[in-house]
Amino acid sequence: MQQETAWLDLDYRTLFRLDQNRRIERENDPDCSPGPRFWLAGSAEGNMFGIGAHVADHVAVELESLAATEPVLAHPAIPIHLDRYLEMLAPAGHDFGLIYELPHELSFPSRVRIVTGESAEGRNLLQPLSANGMPASLTEVGFNGTGDFWPPWCVAIVDDEIASIAFAARLSDVGAEIGVTTMKAFRGQGLGAAVTAAWTQLPSLRARTLFYSTDCANRSSQRVAARLGLHRRGTTLRIH
Repeated sequence: MQQETAWLDLDYRTLFRLDQNRRIERENDPDCSPGPRFWLAGSAEGNMFGIGAHVADHVAVELESLAATEPVLAHPAIPIHLDRYLEMLAPAGHDFGLIYELPHELSFPSRVRIVTGESAEGRNLLQPLSANGMPASLTEVGFNGTGDFWPPWCVAIVDDEIASIAFAARLSDVGAEIGVTTMKAFRGQGLGAAVTAAWTQLPSLRARTLFYSTDCANRSSQRVAARLGLHRRGTTLRIH
């Protein structure tokens, strides 16, 4: 199905739930989100692609044939067959993304207090949120209950408020992709970088390859990667 590269294969197996034919059934997140109908990724080692399990077989055959002839996808390159992919799939939308290597045990200079979900302090942090409801600062960025703290997670605390959170947006046996959200009142202060670095130090992640991904249009997320000196290693196309 793909021109295989080991690192991108780990990312593929982390991002998606796959069927027995390694086609994409859905996103590998606790919400069971719908997966893309076509995913193409490229790095210096080569390209890799995946096709949705519900894409018709005759369409999948043509997608495979076209994707196999793509030059290495490198930012900001556009796939040479993009128009044909879109014509075949008549998608709801498509987007381009960036994948960064996320080393373990990152450090970032910060005096902010970090609380991890793997600690007693972290468990105690969730109790009043579960009992009393989420503060507006969290609900306005999509955290509607403590179930949205996808483990493993850690938070930055400022003036007794959760200011930023890093969590496992995708988690598999082989890899983990970080999700980072900073509350609106605390943005631009380096807290996203601080919680990202703390997340890479969590014991439960030591045996997994870590990934940091972002949309090409998400400049704030790219600034976090730049603050941490992350190496951009791949580029992706998703067709929904």
